[in-house]
Amino acid sequence: MAGLVLKLAPKERVLVNGVVIENGDRRSRFSILTPDANVLRLRDAIHPDEATTPVRRVCYAAQLVLSGDLDAAQARQQLLRRIEELSQVFTDPDSRRVLGQATEALVAEQYYKCLKALRSLLPREERLLAYRQ
Repeated sequence: MAGLVLKLAPKERVLVNGVVIENGDRRSRFSILTPDANVLRLRDAIHPDEATTPVRRVCYAAQLVLSGDLDAAQARQQLLRRIEELSQVFTDPDSRRVLGQATEALVAEQYYKCLKALRSLLPREERLLAYRQ
């Protein structure tokens, strides 16, 4: 069986194509069979007030595309530009690989994969910012 399998904790919420779905009182598992469905676990979502760093702002913009609050065609150029700006700071090979994955996903209009790749940079950004203080 193809598709995305979601395992949800009790009362966990997930956003699917702009619709918030809340799980019941028990753990559950369900499959999303539509290939291009936009899915975001709300526990992983970045609140607008939390988009205070460069990586968080790029993640938030990708998240807005997933939620349907930002038009994908309009956002793509902006996201590509921001990823390019991040590549000026994250120069190590692993970060470059991650930024390359994010760019490839973005070009392929796979916004969840783009967001997932970008989120992996959050701990590095946090370390960099802590080091500068």
